[in-house]
Amino acid sequence: MSRLRVKRIYEAPAKSDGTRLLVDRLWPRGLTKEAAEIDYWAKDIAPSNQLRQWYAHDPARWDQFRDRYFAELAQNQAGVAALRAHLGRGVNTLLYQSKEEEINNAVALKEYLEGRA
Repeated sequence: MSRLRVKRIYEAPAKSDGTRLLVDRLWPRGLTKEAAEIDYWAKDIAPSNQLRQWYAHDPARWDQFRDRYFAELAQNQAGVAALRAHLGRGVNTLLYQSKEEEINNAVALKEYLEGRA
């Protein structure tokens, strides 16, 4: 059984991260692919540009963002299946860019994948 964690992509990679999966649509600014040390870039399951721009990390919109993102994920089962296929045994770390540690797409995606949506 795999365990999911979330971590900001700009934090240094660690062996304890296990499989590192970037779950943002856009590549992180100022970060090379070598420095990122990702195992898979799941850009196809990131929130749509329209949803991302609407949300703008406004805490008042968090619950609506999650609902809308979960609806997008439900319509993108191929993308979700591709991500699940890249999950390793043990620890899997969902990587995100946002400065918001508790209200970002990786936190929402973790909840969705763990079946708490």
